[in-house]
Amino acid sequence: MKKFLLIIFAVTFFITGCGGNQQAASPQKIPVQAMKVLNQPVKIVHGFPGQVEGVDEIQLHSKVNGVVVEKYIQGGEKVHAGQPLFKIDPKTYETALLSAEADLSKAQTNLRRAQDTLDRNEQLYLMQAISEQTLMNSRADVDGFIAAVESAQIAIRKAKENLDDTIIYAPSDGRVSLDDVPVGAYVISGSTTLVTMGSMDPVFVKFSISETEYLNALSQVMNERKKNSPRQNFTLTIILSNNEEYPYKGVLVETDRALSQNSGSIEVKASFDNPQGVLLPGMFAHVKVVRESGRNTLLVPQRAVQQLLDQSFVITVDKDGKSLSKTVELDEKVGSYYIVKSGLSVNDIVIVGGLTNLQSGKDLNVTVVTPEEMGFSTEDSSKLVNET
Repeated sequence: MKKFLLIIFAVTFFITGCGGNQQAASPQKIPVQAMKVLNQPVKIVHGFPGQVEGVDEIQLHSKVNGVVVEKYIQGGEKVHAGQPLFKIDPKTYETALLSAEADLSKAQTNLRRAQDTLDRNEQLYLMQAISEQTLMNSRADVDGFIAAVESAQIAIRKAKENLDDTIIYAPSDGRVSLDDVPVGAYVISGSTTLVTMGSMDPVFVKFSISETEYLNALSQVMNERKKNSPRQNFTLTIILSNNEEYPYKGVLVETDRALSQNSGSIEVKASFDNPQGVLLPGMFAHVKVVRESGRNTLLVPQRAVQQLLDQSFVITVDKDGKSLSKTVELDEKVGSYYIVKSGLSVNDIVIVGGLTNLQSGKDLNVTVVTPEEMGFSTEDSSKLVNET
């Protein structure tokens, strides 16, 4: 019995001693990677698919019917304002002018005869040789022939205009397309397209922005006005289909007055100089709208941000080396980062590695890393510009 009690005492001591050692052991620190929040100006880039359009793009129509008898241009050729492009057969209109001139001559002759008759009848009426009705008839004849002369003059003016319109001139400088009609084609006034043309320098690039992007831009302008901040300038560039950046910057010139009912977006036009004629209507162009952020812009890596329902939060390292969750309000993406609107300060250190199942209040074994080590950048990850 005594031996049995000694065994129980020994086992109890062993268990108690082990439990005491486990309670005294310090909790294991969680290894994480962390970096300080960036505070620097950045370029905020928005990209939109766009298409090149000619300025003053028009379809030329003839004002008269007839057969094209001469063509003074070749398709694709550059033309200048006032340069003759086509000639419609003028024979019909030359005949019409001659006929109108003959009608005018006849009307003028009739008017002279009627005026002579009126002068004579006025004398006879004073001598009471004719009735008042006869005098009134003579005056009516003169008025009728005056109207006939005026009508003939209008007909001559119209015939001359038609004859002049048999030659079609370029309304402005530009380049004509290849869809010009051939010699011998019969054209109908206001219906048949002779050729399409438009100005090539400058040109428009048309693109669309969403309702949200439009409202965000408007909100930013309003905030700048409230803070009396200098207005931020937007730089517009385009990337062509060969991935090369066009060397000239664009200027925003037109914005549609309403959203498209189909897409919910608004169309915008930017003007680009095109002195070498590189940009052709119909070309694809990726539009980049670039603006500079303010000097003190806080940036947090996208990798550090976690989402819970409609809130965003990051886990930081507090002054005691423990994890601390902070709710943040984020703005736009810039490369590998988010712009922080609120929730962080310039001294905050955010965790970018080892976030799996990490919660607030945990002891941390922090390894400080740099953006270069993590591969973070404020530039777009995919380069659209051919740097070579």
